[in-house]
Amino acid sequence: MANEQNKALAQRFFAEVCNGRKLDVTEELFAANHTYHDPASPGIGPGPAGQKQLIGNYQIGFGDAKWTVHEVLDAGADRVVTRWTGSGTHTGELMGIAPTGKSVSVDGIWIHRIADGKIVETWNVWDTLGMLQQLGVAPKLG
Repeated sequence: MANEQNKALAQRFFAEVCNGRKLDVTEELFAANHTYHDPASPGIGPGPAGQKQLIGNYQIGFGDAKWTVHEVLDAGADRVVTRWTGSGTHTGELMGIAPTGKSVSVDGIWIHRIADGKIVETWNVWDTLGMLQQLGVAPKLG
């Protein structure tokens, strides 16, 4: 039963926080000491505030941002893995990049570690280079 509850927690994050734009729901989903690991997003603080900052940045940068969840996998007693695609049109500043008006679509994987009904640690790996190339701010290789 706990594994289904953990999967539901991860799905709620994408449905309500990311796509539903209800950043305050992070208070219900993330532990106060939540730790976020993502080499593409250094400096994201701990806890719900850090997740509000992270997701809020992408919602500002991509006014029509959408995260499509392809699958949520049980990865053991306290972890779930979510395979997703993020898409949107770059209409606002993102990481110091002025709006380009270009649309992007990138794939990624989130791993959430859950304890006592809250997300306590997250690892996020996604196609950051692909996004930068689609925005035209990084060269296409090959």
